[in-house]
Amino acid sequence: MSKSTPKTVLKSKSPKKNTSQQPVPHIEEPTIAKPTTRVVAILYDGMLILALLFLVGTMLTVIGTLLTMETGTQSEEAQSLPRWYQNVVMTPSFILTLVAFYGVFWRRGGQTLGMQTWRLKTVNNAGHLLTWGQSFKRILAAALMPLIFGIIGSLIGGSRAVLLTSAFLGLVFNYVFCLFNRRGLAVQDMLSNTITLKMPKVAHEGLWRGFKNRKHNK
Repeated sequence: MSKSTPKTVLKSKSPKKNTSQQPVPHIEEPTIAKPTTRVVAILYDGMLILALLFLVGTMLTVIGTLLTMETGTQSEEAQSLPRWYQNVVMTPSFILTLVAFYGVFWRRGGQTLGMQTWRLKTVNNAGHLLTWGQSFKRILAAALMPLIFGIIGSLIGGSRAVLLTSAFLGLVFNYVFCLFNRRGLAVQDMLSNTITLKMPKVAHEGLWRGFKNRKHNK
């Protein structure tokens, strides 16, 4: 006599359908910054840069006056600084000020104060923050077209106004080039293998947090 083993039927409960499913929010990704946004950020930074250059120029003028000239008490006795002092001391100091300004911000957080306002971030092609060498290369690349335009302007007109206007047009050309480049890159982006991105709000780290994280990672 054989006993039949009762079969246990396991009823699987089907998961309830979520009738109130919310759509998954679209995650914004970094994009190449538009030229207009980049120019506005430069104008923001320009005010701070002019203040720094004015401070450096004032200090060097006072030092140069004390070291190279005799000071008088009358306006007729006023003199200009020697040409060699302007070319050997002052001009390199202005260049080093620009390199230090952008280099420190780009190496620490990838953005200056003006760039932070518009959520811009400069990185290399691998997506990493720039080194001192890459920062210097990018600054030289950005100065190339203003230099070429300035030389052309000096050959055509010769006056200082024409020289400055030509150099400014060279700076504008860097960003007008974005409109004709397939990827929207500026001249300095291509020559230095770097890129300026427009960061989404959720991924925008912020300047001071970027400084803090950079220091913590070292």
